[in-house]
Amino acid sequence: MLRILDYDKALVPFRKDLEQREENYLRVRAQLAGTGKLSDFANAHEYYGFHHTGEGWVYREWAPAADALFLMGDFNGWNETANPMTRLENGNWELKLPEEALHDGSRVRTVVQNGDRLSNHIPLYARRVVQDQVSFDWICEVWDPTTPWPWTDSGFVPDPVPFIYEAHVGMATEEYRIGTYREFADRVLPRIKTLGYNTVQLMAVMEHPYYGSFGYQVSNFFAASSRFGYPEELKYLVNRAHEMGIAVLLDVVHSHAVKNTVEGINAFDGTEYQFFHKGPQGNHPAWDTKCFNYGKTEVIHFLLSNLKFWMTEYHFDGFRFDGVTSMLYHDHALGSAFSDLKMYFSMNTDTEAVTYLQLANAMIREVNPHAITIAEEMSGMPGVCYKVEDGGIGFDYRLAMGLPDMWIKLIRERRDEDWSLDNIWHELTARMAATIAYVESHDQALVGDKTIMFRLADARMYTDMDRICHNEVIDRATALHKMLRLLTMSAGGNGYLNFMGNEFGHPEWIDFPREGNGWSYHYCRRQWSLVENGYLKYGLLNAFDADMIHMARENGVLAEGTIHLLLIHQNDHMLAFERGGVVFVFNFDPTKTHADYVIPVCEGRDHEVLMSTDDIGYGGFGNIPHTLCPAWVPGHDGPAIRLCLPPRTAMVLRPVNPEK
Repeated sequence: MLRILDYDKALVPFRKDLEQREENYLRVRAQLAGTGKLSDFANAHEYYGFHHTGEGWVYREWAPAADALFLMGDFNGWNETANPMTRLENGNWELKLPEEALHDGSRVRTVVQNGDRLSNHIPLYARRVVQDQVSFDWICEVWDPTTPWPWTDSGFVPDPVPFIYEAHVGMATEEYRIGTYREFADRVLPRIKTLGYNTVQLMAVMEHPYYGSFGYQVSNFFAASSRFGYPEELKYLVNRAHEMGIAVLLDVVHSHAVKNTVEGINAFDGTEYQFFHKGPQGNHPAWDTKCFNYGKTEVIHFLLSNLKFWMTEYHFDGFRFDGVTSMLYHDHALGSAFSDLKMYFSMNTDTEAVTYLQLANAMIREVNPHAITIAEEMSGMPGVCYKVEDGGIGFDYRLAMGLPDMWIKLIRERRDEDWSLDNIWHELTARMAATIAYVESHDQALVGDKTIMFRLADARMYTDMDRICHNEVIDRATALHKMLRLLTMSAGGNGYLNFMGNEFGHPEWIDFPREGNGWSYHYCRRQWSLVENGYLKYGLLNAFDADMIHMARENGVLAEGTIHLLLIHQNDHMLAFERGGVVFVFNFDPTKTHADYVIPVCEGRDHEVLMSTDDIGYGGFGNIPHTLCPAWVPGHDGPAIRLCLPPRTAMVLRPVNPEK
């Protein structure tokens, strides 16, 4: 049923394209699972890789083009050909070993023979991959514990409205090193809970050889990064989050893979086309990575099984899919403006990728009906967030990637008194799909860019963030930092995201250890002490963010999709709207206080002030009293209230329930 045409009449001219989308999905689904479940098809990880049996160990691989496969490791003195694997049907290989031959932690590599050539590889389904501290080579450690992890999260269900704390485990410590899963669970999760976020999105969990890639050049799809600890410690983190009522999303990378052939999956069986397209189509021109062939059954098997693995083995509650825009188009949408609907239904559209994403979303819901999926999709592809059965691609949300671009452009190019509130309102509210709004994510914090706070305050962040210090630069920076977050959170989407540390205006950027900076961790950590030392304004910004998130959740602000615009006045730089029964009022004027300003409201009742950006506890001046705002301003045509708003401030109000 193409209900998508009922939702969006502009798509009616493309009915045939959408019918083809639906036909492709149903055809491939039937090929993979028949009349059964996709989740029953997605079990490659239960067959391939290393597994305990009643008689010892069994190791299997899929390498259709290989002439022979061997297993070498510390169990056989690293003899390349001492342990040959047996060829099975359909390109599969198998090796059986006695129990005493291997143990959890045994180091191994697969040897693949093509003609006279022998090449070493990490097993495709390796669950733990480590870097040797002497040779710096990447090696697989056999990992299949016989004792199951003692999960205590049975029945956990994510909150339906996600307030997401985007996080990187390795840089979540203040020390000059890589943080661990257990440290994150014990130190950072309580902070996230206190702030009010109900979802944590973990980056860089899938193993990647280059730390500085931020986890986006994956080498081993079934291995949790060993930089941060052992698999059981990641399970501890997820279980701990669930105990706190926090859902955990995995930043999954199925859009491309690292080119490396030893520690990656590239050319495992000796061909470039085992997992990826042949020739130039298999190479991403901007990322220098390999592009999956989503039309190949074995590739779909690998990727769908990968999703199921992270959900069943580690209890992840869903995924943020990286690089969806790149997946959807043969040219990876490089340089495309998408100014016409025809551009979404052209020869440039990778229909096989569309089908794969539909299959992925359908399979995920089979495993966990409450799972959350988010698309990093910036082209505006129709149907991204509509259900698969309605003709959509099946995601719950897409990231509102245009919002941080808007804020950065405004801050960089215009004085805030010249900002167009009409344009801002349009960018915030003109959306055709459920979105996750954000002011800035990890992308805006990378070296070469600047966080919002760094753009606003620049070098003054180093000298003038003392709580008793007030000057034009810092007062403007802290005021706008709060206002932009409040406005984006309340009007910009159906969920909200913040990258760790940005809630309190973390200074500077992120720069991973690399040769160019002397392998320094100085910019690859989070300075939590800036919040906790008690005398800097970072702590006040942190307090505002926490109260903002708690206010939104307690009042169900984002649970209500309808937003009522109450007032836009460009000359006064005033904006007011209502959502979920809560009134938000903003004065963007840099110098003018608006006294007795009339704000129309939806309900003719007195309003109480829930919070204001000008509160002293948030680094403001305390010029907005938390007194009752009477309704029905004399002479006004409808229900209204009168407010006094100092320059660069915002208020949040709620109608007072009438006395019984």
